[in-house]
Amino acid sequence: MNASATDTLPSETEIRQAPPDDYMSARQLAFFRARLIHERDTLLESAHRTTLHLQEFESTPDPSDRASLEEDHTLELRVRDRERKLLHKIDEALVRIDNGSYGWCEDTGEPIGIPRLLARPTATLSVEAQEIHEARRKMQGG
Repeated sequence: MNASATDTLPSETEIRQAPPDDYMSARQLAFFRARLIHERDTLLESAHRTTLHLQEFESTPDPSDRASLEEDHTLELRVRDRERKLLHKIDEALVRIDNGSYGWCEDTGEPIGIPRLLARPTATLSVEAQEIHEARRKMQGG
């Protein structure tokens, strides 16, 4: 790959306005890699802060205060679990960038599309394939 292709990252506006034949070019892949890495770093920092917060022992003799604290901790852990799953999806997206399959629908092989990837950089399905996938899941009751 030409080193100058990724020297300066394109802006989101440039990504949106790129011609169709520029889809998943080296510059676009570099843009999405940087976005995914930034999101991963933000999630990891948030997880670290939560870990430190949960390690702070807050003892209170009042049962309602204790229950409120436990509820807060449960909510934090639920959020962290969601973030853990997102971290996994980010890592998978980075692998797809490396293997050349990023930006392409895993069901149809068609482009996922820049607007969808900007909204959800970990997307693996085009909007149409995602709708079919969700409709099937509803019909199967789950």
